[in-house]
Amino acid sequence: MNTAQSNTASQSDFIREIIDDDLKTGKHEGRIATRFPPEPNGYIHIGHAKSVCLNFGIAARYGGTCNLRLDDTDPSGESLEYVDSIKDNIHWLGFDWGDRLFFASDYFERLYQFACELIKMGKAYVCSLNADEIREYRGNFTEPGKESPYRSRSIEENLELFTRMRAGEFEDGAHVLRAKIDMSSPNIVMRDPVIYRIKREPHYRTGAKWVIYPMYDFAHCLSDALEGITHSICTLEFENNRPLYDWIVEQLIESHRPQQIEFARLNLSYTVLSKRMLIELVEEGYVKGWDDPRMPTVAGMRRRGYTPRAIRNFCAVIGVAKNENLVDISVLEHCVREDLNETAPRAMAVLKPLRVVIDNYPEGKSEEFECANHPQKPEMGMRTVPFSRILYIEQDDFQENPPGKYKRLAPGQEVRLRNSYVIRYESIVKDQKSGEIVEVHCTYDAETRNGPPPDGRKIKGVIHWVSAAHAIPAEIRIYDRLFRVPDPAGESGDFKDYLNPDSLEVLSPCYLEPSFKDAVPGNAYQFERLGYFCADSGDFLPDRPVFNRIVALRESWVKNS
Repeated sequence: MNTAQSNTASQSDFIREIIDDDLKTGKHEGRIATRFPPEPNGYIHIGHAKSVCLNFGIAARYGGTCNLRLDDTDPSGESLEYVDSIKDNIHWLGFDWGDRLFFASDYFERLYQFACELIKMGKAYVCSLNADEIREYRGNFTEPGKESPYRSRSIEENLELFTRMRAGEFEDGAHVLRAKIDMSSPNIVMRDPVIYRIKREPHYRTGAKWVIYPMYDFAHCLSDALEGITHSICTLEFENNRPLYDWIVEQLIESHRPQQIEFARLNLSYTVLSKRMLIELVEEGYVKGWDDPRMPTVAGMRRRGYTPRAIRNFCAVIGVAKNENLVDISVLEHCVREDLNETAPRAMAVLKPLRVVIDNYPEGKSEEFECANHPQKPEMGMRTVPFSRILYIEQDDFQENPPGKYKRLAPGQEVRLRNSYVIRYESIVKDQKSGEIVEVHCTYDAETRNGPPPDGRKIKGVIHWVSAAHAIPAEIRIYDRLFRVPDPAGESGDFKDYLNPDSLEVLSPCYLEPSFKDAVPGNAYQFERLGYFCADSGDFLPDRPVFNRIVALRESWVKNS
């Protein structure tokens, strides 16, 4: 069992209680087999990550198996790119399916034969109503449906028409195959659902071999059964479909019938997890692709700098529930922050630089300071940081007219430069046109190298800095929450109206200490006093480093409505 699986194996919830009972009664002959079955029509997101952790975690806990199956029954929008991204991101999360990779398209011939069996049993028929007519005949929650005029076709006629559908003799929409169940059922899903449709669109795996494709509800349950899945775990939107799942399996499978169990899907504040909405954001250019660091996709979170362990810990913290709820995104950010606090080395960077000249420091001189990479973890080693006469500090770390209790650099005040000297304000230089402060002149106390002033005076503030002569210019991207309201999908109107216009701020030039010359894409750091940042995996170049802010040091986001 790998680390990721062990992190999720020890949890307890109502699903695991069901499995415990099944094991006690000998159901499924003591086997436990789960699966993660995404559709390859987009990148997986944090909600899918919850399901990944759940299914693989259950398999690990009970010594069972977990399959990865791509439910690729609709060629529209499906692609090998999505398959590859799903596999890559599940591996990155820390899970492995071994040799248990399957595709619903592997079963197309078998599913077709299953459909023929239903026809021969008198439990499926070819219907020639169009989509609007089928919808009208189905009825609604207060009125029962009425039978299709084609429901009484003979078994022979249905088999002939279905064979001709496969042969490509009809146009899209001319016919569908429907299960013959009960048009008066109180569950609308059971009112003769469509199980096959004509779709003249090539499949990314099977090419033009098929012009008819099984519907998801038909293919999914039978794929579970063919793979010997014992517990088919899905989200609550499939609860109404469970009777159909069971009906199809009961008609066609004599043994190894899976049990469908539903749990509440993840709803995360200040974002959307609807794949339709995410596709809109990507295709309409509101974000820069599926791996945009503002996206709730695993690829986006990965690029932003979230760690696999933080995501797994988040899924463990929120647990598995029966009822829908909205999880505050700050819970996820807390998990990320907690993990990075343990693992991210410290370094200094200045995002909004202000030039500081130390008047009494010799021109041309420089010296080096040994700084810990992590104050609580000596095993993470030391780094060397150069110091010189001209430095950069943050603009916010100097104020000409400071408020009360201001502990940073100001007229008449001293401040310690982290890991080096104490400096005192002397004068400022302003831009003659704008009046903006462009340079601060200070003096340093040579007796305070990494220690308190020998005369015992108290220095209240500590600020970070970067030597101008040694600084590495960089671009810093400050990412914030994608939406400005907690539940954009639940608001009236178009969800895109609630996008946060300040979800991305690009700062350049920023300056980094020279230890960043060894940074590689994916490396995460704590920029001292500023937050956690990651070398961008998409745009990073050695001569033009780009860093993304992963998360602030503490929760400070102001919720605008």
